[in-house]
Amino acid sequence: MAIQRIGIVGCGLMGAGIAQCAAEAGFEVRVKEVEQAFLDKGLGRIQAAWDRAVAKGKLQDGQKAEYAQRLRGTLDLASLGDCDLVIEAVPERLDLKLATLADLDRTLGPSAMLCSNTSSLSLAQLGTALGPGRLPRLAGLHFFNPVPAMPLVEIVRALGTSEATVAALKEFVARLGKTAVLAPDAPGFVVNRLLVPYLLDAIRCAEQRLATVEDLDAAMKLGAGHPMGPLHLSDFIGLDTMASVADVFFEAFGEARFKAPALLRQLVAAGRLGRKSGSGFYRWEGDKRMEALPL
Repeated sequence: MAIQRIGIVGCGLMGAGIAQCAAEAGFEVRVKEVEQAFLDKGLGRIQAAWDRAVAKGKLQDGQKAEYAQRLRGTLDLASLGDCDLVIEAVPERLDLKLATLADLDRTLGPSAMLCSNTSSLSLAQLGTALGPGRLPRLAGLHFFNPVPAMPLVEIVRALGTSEATVAALKEFVARLGKTAVLAPDAPGFVVNRLLVPYLLDAIRCAEQRLATVEDLDAAMKLGAGHPMGPLHLSDFIGLDTMASVADVFFEAFGEARFKAPALLRQLVAAGRLGRKSGSGFYRWEGDKRMEALPL
């Protein structure tokens, strides 16, 4: 089941990152958005990354041109119809993902594989949007942010996922230069099942004034060898995303450690969503973290 042509639905941070990596790996890539402004922003992010690589001498102009030639944006879902693999990377909302997957199922050829980049939703639940013939070719492909820098991809096997699909996705991930781990179709898969309670606990520590935001991050970065402190990482992920994932986990497990802290709710309600909004636990200027903000 050779994969040559990749479709991606959604050109936000995750979709654009996946598209960039796939184009660099030699795949023909088509990325679809709902509005031209969103598409321009996502493609612009990719071009800016390649421009920075050229400026640093890590990429030649000829290579950049080759990458760009493989990448095409579209507003028309039908243009993904002949793709071998389509990855859904729309926001983490069940209703939106179900509608997107149903549209894709009707659009794609019968042999196409369909994957979701969901970080918390059940593949079995997402599969209810598809016809029975597509289920052997349904799986999760959970990339991590920022996609070009993060070497891990979780391949999530649903109940009906075929061995041929898993094998093809392993080959695809390897061709991207990344490492795949197989994960069960359970909330949070592997990484987020371990990571999210830790991040929520750090937010509770900030809420209880155990230490300052800066000191909480410094303690885990320097004391535990983490590359990024938990509040810094939460801002990077997006505090609204954190709250949504916590809700999914709490509904699934009913354990207090998965419940979104009141401070997280307050920050989201105030529009302090982290890096994406310019403020969260920290003030942000683009991708650059600045000073911690008052809580």
